[in-house]
Amino acid sequence: MKSANLQYANALADIALAQGAALPVAQQLGDFTAAYAGSPELRNFLKSPAVTKEEKRSVAAKISARLGASKILRNFLFVIIDHQRMHQLPEILETFQNVLRERQGIANAEIFSAVALNDAQKTEMKQTLERVTGKKIEAKFSLDLNLLGGTLVRVRWVAPQPAERFARAPLGRVEIAG
Repeated sequence: MKSANLQYANALADIALAQGAALPVAQQLGDFTAAYAGSPELRNFLKSPAVTKEEKRSVAAKISARLGASKILRNFLFVIIDHQRMHQLPEILETFQNVLRERQGIANAEIFSAVALNDAQKTEMKQTLERVTGKKIEAKFSLDLNLLGGTLVRVRWVAPQPAERFARAPLGRVEIAG
């Protein structure tokens, strides 16, 4: 199923990026997915084999219109409905967000430290990771009292499979370990 999610995510990313609408489409897909996840009645309706594709399309179109969604998203939802993949919508959203991030050269970094880092240390850590990975880093900093000292860094990007590199070093020095 991951392969199917990736195919749908790549197809949507192709269209959204080509039309310069990646950010709005990502937001709209997130909004629709939140409505879908938040309503058991909607989920049951859109997943039910007893409901026709036309009825499902009509409901998806109405919800999309209320959310202010684009034709790109509406048509994408129609494809998902036609191929009976609505149950995979949350996973498709996550995969789509990852595909967009990869295509835009963005990587997530989780940075755990034994002590709280100040703003200058956070900036230096982020800049070092950007230099090492060649990607724009969106960092999440956390305090980890289990660390004896220094930092633990996990950088993740999707290419289609997650690739991880771990860094362990005292503050002020970063070494990448295989």
